[in-house]
Amino acid sequence: MTSKEIIALLPFQEPFLFVDELTDISVDGMRGSYTFSSSAFFYQGHFRDHPITPGVILTETMAQIGVVCLGIYIIKKEKGEYPDKSRIALTSHQIDFYHPVMPGEKVMVVSEKVYFRFHKLKCKVAMYNQQDELVCRGTIAGMINPQDDE
Repeated sequence: MTSKEIIALLPFQEPFLFVDELTDISVDGMRGSYTFSSSAFFYQGHFRDHPITPGVILTETMAQIGVVCLGIYIIKKEKGEYPDKSRIALTSHQIDFYHPVMPGEKVMVVSEKVYFRFHKLKCKVAMYNQQDELVCRGTIAGMINPQDDE
C-alpha cells in the first residue's frame, strides 16, 4: 500500500488534513511529514502579530500521521481492504511540547506502535522540525472501527 493510497483513505479534508507525505510505512510504525501553510486559518488568532501553531493542531498532526494512517495500513494489511465507513475516535493522548512550530514550517512525525488490539491502536509519537529538533512527543491512542454496511 502506497503513501498516496493511505492518504486517500483518510476521513479528513482541507483545511483539516495534516498529512503531506508518508515516507516509512510498516505494521510497526509510520513516518510522515506536513508543511504548515502560513495562510492556515488558525494563525489568524494564535497569536496576534506573533503566530505559532497551536498545540492541539500539532497533536492532531501526530494523530493523523502516527495513529490514523498507521491504523489504516494495519487494517488493510490484515483484512485486505479498508471499509469506507470506518469510524475513528481519539481515546487518549499525553503530549509534552518543547519547541514552537512557525507558519510555513515543515515537520516530520515518527510513530512507533505500542499495541493494536480490539481495534484500539496506541502509539509512541514524536515530531521534529526541519533542524531535527524535538518539537513534541508522547503517546496517542485511538479506536479505528471498521463498520460493515448498515
